[in-house]
Amino acid sequence: MRLKVFVAALAAILAGCTQNDPDTVRVEGGLVKGYSEDGIRIFKGIPFAAPPVGDLRWKAPQDVIPWEGVLDATQFAPAPVQAGVPESSEDCLYLNVWTPAESAEAKLPVMVWIYGGGFSMGATSYYDCKALASEGVVMVSIAYRVGRLGFFAHPELSAESASGTSGNYGLLDQIKGLEWVRDNIAAFGGDPDKVTVFGESAGGISVSMLCASPLAKGLFRGAISQSGGSFGPVREISYPGENMKTLGMSEKEGLEYAQSVGATSIEDLRKMDASNFSKPAAMTGGAWPIVDGYVIPDDQYRLYENGKYNDVAVLIGYNSDEGLSFGGTDDPAQYKRQVRERYGKFADRLLKAYPVGKDKVGWSGRNLARDAAFGWHTWSWARLQSENGKSPVYLYFFDQHSGKEAGSPHGQDVAFVFMDMPDSTSSESDRTLSNMMGRYWTNFAKCLDPNGDGSDSTLPHWPEFKSDNHVTMVLTGNGPYSSAVPDEESMEVLDSYFKWRRDSTTNGE
Repeated sequence: MRLKVFVAALAAILAGCTQNDPDTVRVEGGLVKGYSEDGIRIFKGIPFAAPPVGDLRWKAPQDVIPWEGVLDATQFAPAPVQAGVPESSEDCLYLNVWTPAESAEAKLPVMVWIYGGGFSMGATSYYDCKALASEGVVMVSIAYRVGRLGFFAHPELSAESASGTSGNYGLLDQIKGLEWVRDNIAAFGGDPDKVTVFGESAGGISVSMLCASPLAKGLFRGAISQSGGSFGPVREISYPGENMKTLGMSEKEGLEYAQSVGATSIEDLRKMDASNFSKPAAMTGGAWPIVDGYVIPDDQYRLYENGKYNDVAVLIGYNSDEGLSFGGTDDPAQYKRQVRERYGKFADRLLKAYPVGKDKVGWSGRNLARDAAFGWHTWSWARLQSENGKSPVYLYFFDQHSGKEAGSPHGQDVAFVFMDMPDSTSSESDRTLSNMMGRYWTNFAKCLDPNGDGSDSTLPHWPEFKSDNHVTMVLTGNGPYSSAVPDEESMEVLDSYFKWRRDSTTNGE
C-alpha cells in the first residue's frame, strides 16, 4: 500500500513539474527537461527511436523505449558513427528542439533541419538553431545514420525486411524523426500541420528524396533544399550528380564489401564492433541512398514527370561556385580528359557550353561540375514541379563573394541561413545578407512564401519560378535581386546528356 501511495505521489509531483516548469515537457517516451536562454527554450538529445544497435543494426528505426523519471535534455547526443569523430556512437537517433513558444497553445510554424556531410558524416551538434527560432518558429534538428551503418544493401537484409528491400536506413531515420515531430511538436508550441523540412548538401538531397518518397507523404507542407536535388539516372559508376544505384547493384556491392572484411553473413557483420564502420575504407563507396523501390520508388526525374511526388511548396537553390569544392584538377588538358571519360559523346558539346581557360580550368569550366552535381538537379526540380504541380516554387542562386576568380563555394550559405555571422569574421554585407536570408527562410515556413505576408517592405520581392517564367533570386550582399537563371542554355546541353543516360538501355557505359 505504501508503495502505491509513493508512486501516486511521485506521479503527481512529475505532473506538477510539467505544469509549473516550462523547461520540462512530456513527449513520447517520458518527461524531458531542457533549459532557457535568451527567451528560447532548448531541449537537446531527445530520443525519437530505439538505439539501432545489436539486432537492430541495419533495420528500420523502431519506436522509442520509454524511460523512468525526467530525462536531462541539456546536452547534444553523440554524432552517428563516422570517420574522424572518436566520440561518435551507434546509439545516435536523437533530436533537438529550440522553441520561442511560451505555451503549447502557440501553434508556431516548425522547421526541421537535416544535416549534410555526403551521407558519410555530420551531426546535429554542429548547428545552433537559436537565431532562427528567435524569428518566431520552432526549430528541430534530427540525426540519422550515415556511412555503411546508414546506407548499406545486402541480399540477406532485403530478405529479412518486410519491404523486401535494404539500404536506405538513414532516410528511414529522417522519416521516423518527422513522425516524431508530427506526434510531439505541439507540446513545444509547434503546429504539426505547418512543418517545413530543410537541409544542405546531403541534407538538401535528402529533402529532395523525402519530397519523392510516399513514406513521407503528409509529414511536411514545405521543403527547402540548399545545394541538393537528386534527379540523375542510376549508373553503375558513380560521379557527382550520378550517384544513384538500383537495389540489385547495391546488393552486389554489399556482398563484395562483406567479403572484403571477412564476413560471410549479416550475423557476422552485426557482431563486428561499430568502430569498424568508421574507418575511411568503410565510409566510401556504397554509403549513399539508392532506388530501392520502397523509400525511393524510382528514378526521381521520372517520378516528377509522372506527378508521383509529394506536391509541397519548395524553396530550392545552389551556390555560384560549387565547382570550387568539387571541380577537381585545374589543369585544362587533364580536365578535358576527365570530361570525355565521364560524358562520352556529349563531352565536346559540354566543353563548348562550359569553356575552360587556356592555362587553367577557371570558374566557367568549374561550372560544369557545379551544374552536374547541383545546378541541373535544382533547375530540373523547379521546371518539373512548375510544369505539373500545384504548389509554388522559389529558386535561388547564392552568390556572396569578394573576388572575380572565384564565387561562393559549397556550404558557404549555411552560416548565412543560420544567421551565424560574428562581427570578427564577417563583413557588413555578410551580416545584411544573412539577416535577409534568415527572414526569407522563416517567412517561407510561416507563409509558404519567402516574401511573408507582405508586411515587410525591407525585403526585396522574390518572384515565383513559373513554367513560363524561369526566374531565380540572386542572393548577394549588394542586395538580392531577381534574374534569369544563370547558365540556363548550358544546362540545357547538360539536360540532353542526362536524357541520353536515362534513355540508354546500357546507361551509356
